[in-house]
Amino acid sequence: MAVAWIGNRETLVERAAAHAAALLGSSRCPVFSLDTDIHGTRAAIALAERVGAAYDHADGAALSRETALFTDKGAMTVAPGETRRRADVVVIVGELPQIHHEFVGELSATVPDLSAPDLSSKNQREIFLVGSNGTSAPPLSNGRTATLLSCGEASLGATLAALRTQCRGRQTSQPVSNFDDFAKALEAAHFPVFLFSGDATEGLALEMLQGLITDLNRKSRASGLHLPANENGWGSGLASTWMTGFPLRTGFARGFPEFDPWRYDVARMIAAGEADLHLRISSSIVQPQKKKNRMALIALAKTQEPVAGAAVTIAIGEAGVDHEAVVYSSRTGSLRSVDARAASELPSAATVIRLVASHVSAGAALPC
Repeated sequence: MAVAWIGNRETLVERAAAHAAALLGSSRCPVFSLDTDIHGTRAAIALAERVGAAYDHADGAALSRETALFTDKGAMTVAPGETRRRADVVVIVGELPQIHHEFVGELSATVPDLSAPDLSSKNQREIFLVGSNGTSAPPLSNGRTATLLSCGEASLGATLAALRTQCRGRQTSQPVSNFDDFAKALEAAHFPVFLFSGDATEGLALEMLQGLITDLNRKSRASGLHLPANENGWGSGLASTWMTGFPLRTGFARGFPEFDPWRYDVARMIAAGEADLHLRISSSIVQPQKKKNRMALIALAKTQEPVAGAAVTIAIGEAGVDHEAVVYSSRTGSLRSVDARAASELPSAATVIRLVASHVSAGAALPC
């Protein structure tokens, strides 16, 4: 089975890697899009440093909003395990990514056991959903439905602002639906937790949510649980932070790491014609982005044929499927190792990136 191509022609992986290295060496503004495990991320960032590239997640907009919350505003958050054991009121803020629906279902089917000694008398957690009339909640157990807190068709940020205003005893132009039920639940709650993600939530709404949590903590206790829009992306952000001091959307154009969430937005750079080479690392195949110049594409993907428009394609395995990996887990809020579910001979992203790097001019050693 062919695993590497230069253009549309099959070739050896070593030759494809050497050609990719030559393209990187001649590039004046390379950009990397990452959607890979921790080892793949570490290797990609080390290669980016060697060739002066900027790097971002393959779908970086939502992750950038989440990152901005922590780097610019700050947040009061709690671990998933503590949420399971302590939260007696759960508030879902906006729509959550599909990967977190099972977790929400488990919360609705269980009761906390650490918040207070009288929790055994409670039959179930109180669950609310903040959003517009069309916002859908993850499926809950036993046919339950979340109580909707809404200001009609108002945006999520506006609804959170109204909710925060009413919690402080002030009037709003449009009251939040079911607010009395919410207020009673908060009054009796030992530990309410707000579940949020940057997937379908604008940045200002995330800041307003943190303001609401801060207000509640003036008299009682409350916190938020960050459920990342993309687990691989959040793991890559953590790896980038411990390697460079900065999260994703960092570049090495001047020989040292610089974080700039606008300047190093890889999708924006490609659309604006700023990049002349795009290295995309992802187990899935995505159609090339629109570009304004003759930008070269190097694709590392789980594929049996060359990616359309790519100068170099190298097939890689999927983390946790074709090979063992270390990934971020939102269920534990930390990194975890995963075994290969269907081990294959496809190389990992880290293996291929190191092979490419071995053909680039000598520099700092790549991480093992």
